[in-house]
Amino acid sequence: MPKSKEPSFEEALKRLEEIVQQLETKEASLDESLGLFEEGVGLARRCQKKLEESKKKVEVLMKDSGKLKPLNGENL
Repeated sequence: MPKSKEPSFEEALKRLEEIVQQLETKEASLDESLGLFEEGVGLARRCQKKLEESKKKVEVLMKDSGKLKPLNGENL
């Protein structure tokens, strides 16, 4: 995965699933497993960050008594 382009949430999640499958097969060497684990931790952190950002956006939108309120302040 190129480091210059951060994967989307969906891409990161798919790659995490692939890593879990590879680690569960126990066919990788210790060094390979450690590299996969390290990549997985990074992807999990990116996914968690994206989920937290999305949660904050939803909270802002729902802040006005449960009514949708756009971020730009216009009324719906």
